[in-house]
Amino acid sequence: MADKAATLTYDNKSIDLPVLAGSVGPDVIDIRKLYGQTGAFTYDPGYKSTASCESALTYIDGDEGVLLHRGYPIGQLAEHSSFMEVSYLLLNGELPSKDELDDFTYTISRHTMLHEQLATFYRGFRRDAHPMAIMCGVVGALSAFYHDSTDISDPEQRKIASHRLIAKMPTIAAMAFKYSVGQPFLYPDNSLSYTGNFLRMTFGVPAEPYEVVPAVERAMDRIFILHADHEQNASTSTVRLAGSSGANPFACIAAGIACLWGPAHGGANEAALNMLREIGTPDKIPHYIERAKDKNDPFRLMGFGHRVYKNYDPRATVMQKTVREVFDALKVNDPLFETALRLEELALKDDYFIEKKLFPNVDFYSGVILSAIGFPTTMFTALFALARTVGWVAQWNEMISDPGQVIGRPRQLYTGPTERDYVPVDKR
Repeated sequence: MADKAATLTYDNKSIDLPVLAGSVGPDVIDIRKLYGQTGAFTYDPGYKSTASCESALTYIDGDEGVLLHRGYPIGQLAEHSSFMEVSYLLLNGELPSKDELDDFTYTISRHTMLHEQLATFYRGFRRDAHPMAIMCGVVGALSAFYHDSTDISDPEQRKIASHRLIAKMPTIAAMAFKYSVGQPFLYPDNSLSYTGNFLRMTFGVPAEPYEVVPAVERAMDRIFILHADHEQNASTSTVRLAGSSGANPFACIAAGIACLWGPAHGGANEAALNMLREIGTPDKIPHYIERAKDKNDPFRLMGFGHRVYKNYDPRATVMQKTVREVFDALKVNDPLFETALRLEELALKDDYFIEKKLFPNVDFYSGVILSAIGFPTTMFTALFALARTVGWVAQWNEMISDPGQVIGRPRQLYTGPTERDYVPVDKR
């Protein structure tokens, strides 16, 4: 029930619109009956001021730099939790007991293999195909192999499909990498952790045993946690919109992958890494900062600022610490990291960046880490998709379970020609 109301006056008529309050964050003005009462739509390109759904999963306060999953701060989860535990939390609403976590981890590990015919499916792609192109195709094709978990009206089938997607995404991503470099696919090893298993499938070879480096395993697990969910972003909204039509879960997640592929969404860490490579060494940073301030210069500082965060991205703090751990463990001496640290230091002291609130975001560091581990830039977005799958699946489940959910149908401000008569081709 709404405790407050907003009064809107339009065309000499006043109507009261209910104001709904969440547990935290801004109130929302309920405009569901606006068209029926006024004959007018709202206009909000990019949906920057529109709440498209009700959700209890993730809360963001961009002004304060806050990111909570089911109420837990992202910094605490990244520091003390594991990706499997965060996955359970997002799916079920509470942190698991030890037995619950063990059961969940066991269940996920028993769904990691892919149908053997999918190996043939991979071989239909060119060797130089982008991993995201392969992931779009393979994930969409899962519905052709797993008919027993596509009935979205059955809670048990939704649960099985959710587990399958979370479990198989590392295998799908690793196989995409292996295919691109011409190496044989490695089957999952259920004795390893979720993240350790992924690293082995990606970098291991049949000729010798693969040894998981604990610092790298922990870094990848943190990266997965930091990308697990991020409220109603473009790809998550795509998953929800596809799901609102009743599409099967595999098709919905494939739609999310396609949206994430866009450089404005999932490709930001690759762009940040390329920028650091262009700058090269710390002594060149002042020159590039001046270029970034010049509106007539096409150069932009990638990895700074965020659509939502107008403060320091809470995920970036964890990533900065993780970079050093990975570099120390792998004995990497990469000038990119020193350049990144120096760039961050100078930018945070510069009035231009302070006024515009251009703070480092999670992408600023994650690309450097992934590159040090050995991932090519083409895999960066695929790793993002792997981690975000749990968020997409949790959001999809929440949407399907919402009795108030209806098929998505945005409206428009039409600016084309008014009605006119057809003219035969010989009279035009």
